[in-house]
Amino acid sequence: MRSSDTATDTLVVGAGQNGLAAGYHLSRRGIGHLILESSPRVGDVWRSRYDSLRLYSPATDDALPGLPFPNVGERFPTGRQMGDYLEAYVRHHGLNVRTNARVDRLERDQDGGGYVVHARGQRYRASSVIIASGGFQRPWVPGFASELDPAIRQLHSSEYRSPHELQTGPALVVGLSHSGADIAHEVATSRRTYLSGKSHGQLPFPIDSVRGRMMWPIMKVLARNLLTLRTPIGRKMAPHVRAGGGPLLRHRRQELQAAGVIMSEARTVGVSDGRPRLADGQVLDVANVIWCTGFRPDFSWVRLPITGADGWPEQDRGVISSAPDLYVLGIPFLSGFTSMLVLGASRDADSVVGQIASRAGQRLSPHLAGAQPAS
Repeated sequence: MRSSDTATDTLVVGAGQNGLAAGYHLSRRGIGHLILESSPRVGDVWRSRYDSLRLYSPATDDALPGLPFPNVGERFPTGRQMGDYLEAYVRHHGLNVRTNARVDRLERDQDGGGYVVHARGQRYRASSVIIASGGFQRPWVPGFASELDPAIRQLHSSEYRSPHELQTGPALVVGLSHSGADIAHEVATSRRTYLSGKSHGQLPFPIDSVRGRMMWPIMKVLARNLLTLRTPIGRKMAPHVRAGGGPLLRHRRQELQAAGVIMSEARTVGVSDGRPRLADGQVLDVANVIWCTGFRPDFSWVRLPITGADGWPEQDRGVISSAPDLYVLGIPFLSGFTSMLVLGASRDADSVVGQIASRAGQRLSPHLAGAQPAS
């Protein structure tokens, strides 16, 4: 035990909506904890997304427990507004968050039990750890992207901010899910825009239409109670959502076509003469390619065998059975469809914290003796 080590009962990795919801429930149960956040500011993950991003749930359902969202009515918050709300949430509840603390490694504590977390040269010890770093950490593009003509500007959706970043000339958006539909709809206002990929279904109405607002309470009930791992339909849906596919909610095929987006269900599969080639043989002469091809999970920093063949932690409602006192939040279909939404953050966090309280008996961490307390 180093005198410089920081010790706490529960360490939370990640100060997004899931990590902060966990902090709230830990505080209510009187369990000592510390939340580590890799970004300079809480909420930066939301602020770093494309400028036009809006949430798919209304502001009334985007709040975490104990603090209403500042927007009222049925307005859909922007990513920046969500980031600012999370930062305000920390101040409101006085949550113990350390920013600029990117975690490099998590391993078992061989000396006193529990876990040791390494973050930027600092060591943290805890009896239990909640991994709330998010489900999509590593942007993914196909290998043949490197074969495109260097003159073509390429951006992953995680890098894209607005059409102003693009070169003059047509654009290809690869991937038809939420970000692909949003970005293609926006880019089409300023240039010829192609959209390649097959959708995973769509709502019969836009989420922010009058009908969408009327149906939202019903959709919320269905998402919370039907689309879960406890039901056949939820279990069938889970692998598709984890692979990055979700139904179109705001910009459906009709809205995209009306905006002038040239759509093709043929996937982008390769390169011909430096240009992107679709599965139907079509070769597109474009100046920009925006890869809305999703992310891959990356838990390589967890030095324990917790992931399955699909790269996701093997867990039951956030409890990792292969590693006692290790938990996870915020991955797609942790318990159901809402697990990756702000809407489901509190319920999953409350369940996980209940497990921690049950196992620990709200005891003080044995590491606290001789260690620097979390502050």
